[in-house]
Amino acid sequence: MTWSIIARDSATGQFGIAVATRFFASGARVPYIAAGIGAIATQAMVNPYYGIDGFALLREGKSPHDVIAALLAADAGRDSRQVHIIDAKGRIAAHSGKDCVDWFGNIAGDGFSIAGNMLTGPAVLDETARTYAAHETLPFPQRLIKAMLAGEAAGGDKRGKQSAALLIYGAEEWSDLDLRVDDHVEPLRELERLEAVSRERWVHFRRFMPTRDNPAGVTDRAVIEAGIEAATASRQ
Repeated sequence: MTWSIIARDSATGQFGIAVATRFFASGARVPYIAAGIGAIATQAMVNPYYGIDGFALLREGKSPHDVIAALLAADAGRDSRQVHIIDAKGRIAAHSGKDCVDWFGNIAGDGFSIAGNMLTGPAVLDETARTYAAHETLPFPQRLIKAMLAGEAAGGDKRGKQSAALLIYGAEEWSDLDLRVDDHVEPLRELERLEAVSRERWVHFRRFMPTRDNPAGVTDRAVIEAGIEAATASRQ
């Protein structure tokens, strides 16, 4: 009951998922990302274990195609599921069960996959893909949102709008960005606003947090504030 784009940014190595739907809190159940491993979106009749078990299989070295085959084999509800995956090698696989509600389908491009169901038509995915491919110079979060807005303009979810989400992971095991709009009359526009707010302080503060290479991070508040001030000043 949604459409989503999953992608790997060639410039940063980040994985990202953007999703929108006429359903409550899509960000809580659709997108799954594991740093350095890949991204999985489960939709239509959502099965959260596609994300959970899917990553266990990816960590074993299985390809996205083999992961989906294993997930479907273990799930009697497979015909009502939609899932797509991209891994760290850029390999993509997708499944749209025959009992998904029209219009449904999936397409893939260079470093991205798009899937949707209960849409107004194939133009939703086509415009999402076209816009994502045409804006490779945009920062990754903005590029994903812009692509989704294009899909919405092409018709989006045929029932209307309610929730949207953006999830991005970089090198660390915690998210670079996790934005959720659970219930809103214009969820993608609200997601766009929140992403802009994240650039005021969060994206600059993020680099001072603990990492595997620097487990303590930076705790000197003066250093943090000076770094944020310098970063925001350079963007003006």
